[in-house]
Amino acid sequence: MTAAADLPFLPFALPEIGEEEINEVVDTLRSGWVTTGPKARRFEQAFTEFLGDPSLQSIAVNSATAGLHLALEALGIGPGDEVITTTHTFTATAEVVRYLGADVKLVDIDPRTLNIDVAAVAAAITPRTKCVIPVHYAGLAADMTALLALARQHGLKVVEDAAHALPTTHHGQLIGTLGSDVTVFSFYANKTITTGEGGMLVTRDPAIADRARVMRLHGINRDAFDRFTAKVPSWFYEIVAPGFKYNLTDIAAALGLHQLGRARGFQAKRVALAADYAEALAGLPLVLPPEPAAGDLHSWHLYVVRLSDDAPISRDAFIEALYAEGIGCSVHYIPLHLHPYWRETYGLRAEDFPHSQHAFERMVSLPLYTRMGRDDVLRVAAAARRALGRA
Repeated sequence: MTAAADLPFLPFALPEIGEEEINEVVDTLRSGWVTTGPKARRFEQAFTEFLGDPSLQSIAVNSATAGLHLALEALGIGPGDEVITTTHTFTATAEVVRYLGADVKLVDIDPRTLNIDVAAVAAAITPRTKCVIPVHYAGLAADMTALLALARQHGLKVVEDAAHALPTTHHGQLIGTLGSDVTVFSFYANKTITTGEGGMLVTRDPAIADRARVMRLHGINRDAFDRFTAKVPSWFYEIVAPGFKYNLTDIAAALGLHQLGRARGFQAKRVALAADYAEALAGLPLVLPPEPAAGDLHSWHLYVVRLSDDAPISRDAFIEALYAEGIGCSVHYIPLHLHPYWRETYGLRAEDFPHSQHAFERMVSLPLYTRMGRDDVLRVAAAARRALGRA
C-alpha cells in the first residue's frame, strides 16, 4: 500500500480545461479581437439557451461581484436603503451594497442547509429594506419559494447570488429562471464552469438589462464592438452615466463557450463524487452536507462537512491532519460578522448569529472537482478516519 507521504498533493480545487477551450482561446488570439466582442455575445446567447427561457437576457461581466453591483445599481439601491443577506457568505455578496452607499442587514442561516433563514429575513425587514440577496450555499438552492413570496408581500426586490449554483434547480426549475429580479453567476477558477475570472447577470427585465449593459462599460450608450466593426464611420458615442469597467473579454468568453457545453457532464461527475464521499464518510463523527430535494439538482460546487460536537479533535486540528497527509482543504466561510469591517461597522456579535457561528467553528470544505476520481475520495476519507481516530 502506498504511504500517504508518497502520494502527490491533492489540491482543494482544480479547473478542468480541455483542448476545445484551448483551441477556442487560440482562435480568439489569432482573430485580432480579444476584448468584448463576438465571442462574448455568443457566450451570452449560449447561456440564455442553456437556461432554456428565451424571455431572459444574459449580460457577461468580468466577475460575479461586478454582476451583483450592476444589479443593485440598476434596481436603484442607494443611500438610506437596506439590503438583507446572509452572514454566511463571501464578502462580495455584501460589499456591493456598500459601493452604492446603502446599508447591509445580515441574518443567520438555516442550520440544516446553511442557506439564508427565511424567518430571519422576515424578522429583519424594516421600512428601509429594499432588496434581499439569497446565496445558494455550496450549490444547494435556497428556499426561493418562501423568499419570493416574502419579497412580494413586502414589495422587495430579489437578487440571487448564484455564484455556486450552476446548474442547480429549485422545484425543478433552474436557478436563473425563477421569479427574481436578477440572478448572478460566477465563473471564477474554482466554480463549476470557469472563464478564469468572469460572471453572468441574468434578468427578464429589459430596463435592468439595458442599464447593466450601459453601466458595464463606462456608461457609454453604444457598444464598442459595434463601433469598431462598423463599415461606415461610427466613432460618435455619448456618456450617459458614470459607469464601470466590468466587461468580459472574448478571451474569457472563449473558455466559457466550451465550459458551458460541458456543464451538465461536470455536474454529473460532481454528483457521483458527492455520493462517493457520503458512502466513504458514513459513520464518522461528521455532519455531511444535505442532499437536494427529490428531483432537484445540486451543483455540488462545495462538499462541506461539519465535525460533530463529540468529535475527538477541533476543526483546525482536523484540517492540519489532512494537510499533513497531502490533502488540501478550505473553510467556507469565515462569516461576515467575524470580519473587522462588518463587525465594527454594524456592531455585530457572534451570539446574534448562533447557527452560522456554530457551523463555522466545525466546518471543512473537502476537495471536490471534476478531475478527481473515486480513489481520491477514498484517500480523503481514509485520512479523515485517521484524523478522527476511526482508522
